[in-house]
Amino acid sequence: MKGMERQFKAESAGERLDKFLDRKCEDLSRARLQQLISQGLITLDDRETKASTRLREGQLIQVFVPAPVPSQLKPQRMDLDIVHEDSDILVINKRAGLVVHPSAGHPDHTLVNGVLALCPDIGDIGGTLRPGIVHRLDKDTSGLIVVAKNQNAHVYLSEQIQARTVVKCYLTLLQGKLSPEEAIIDAPIGRDPGNRKRMAVVENGRRAITKYKVIDYIEEYSYVDVTLVTGRTHQIRVHFASLNRPVVGDELYNARAYGVERQFLHASRLGFKLPSSGEYKEFASELPSDLQSYMDSIM
Repeated sequence: MKGMERQFKAESAGERLDKFLDRKCEDLSRARLQQLISQGLITLDDRETKASTRLREGQLIQVFVPAPVPSQLKPQRMDLDIVHEDSDILVINKRAGLVVHPSAGHPDHTLVNGVLALCPDIGDIGGTLRPGIVHRLDKDTSGLIVVAKNQNAHVYLSEQIQARTVVKCYLTLLQGKLSPEEAIIDAPIGRDPGNRKRMAVVENGRRAITKYKVIDYIEEYSYVDVTLVTGRTHQIRVHFASLNRPVVGDELYNARAYGVERQFLHASRLGFKLPSSGEYKEFASELPSDLQSYMDSIM
């Protein structure tokens, strides 16, 4: 069976296997890890195991991720803003409203469908429904995203994400005056027990770390530069909502605004080592016109 194997040594005694893997394999969801364990593709000292197994220091954990089956997705031509392209990757400035990959309610006309029209060979890179995708942006978040064009590039980028060496910076406008002006938010995120459509800061969630610095206070708003250390679902939106400083226009987290049709969140900088050369490269994207117009309206 083709695929990718990872090996780890248990660092201390008593930790649950699933908790250990949740920390070590940030590119794999908790559900995916559970699936691999149930399929016998995650072993402990060369034996099949359970998610709840308590580790002993020094035990060998092997994780085998099978190669994806060929994609059945259809290429669909669309106007994509390509910031950079080489033999290994595409860096795309995603517009707001464009879903990254197919999901319930969005079977096609996604970024993936558009990329397949440009690069038909990526159909089996990284996953059946997410070919080439190594990280994602919410539908109504605009900005920079990188797509791998071959398996080696996908692995190389995924390893950087797992090691937290990829630089992912965002610009956002928050309701209210954020204080202090610069800080690190370290609060675990999981599914909101009161609303399954939302995420929330919850005790048993996955660790989530957000760095921020206020650029300016505009009336009763805070214009903020944000750096993600981890990459949890809705992380920026959840962390600031938990501080009662929600992202402007983010109706899911109770922040409506007149004059902006979506959450004020833009992936403005993206930096990583190029798979082709190992050279660190950083890309930048200016605030899009809809968000800039809203900024001008409140200044």
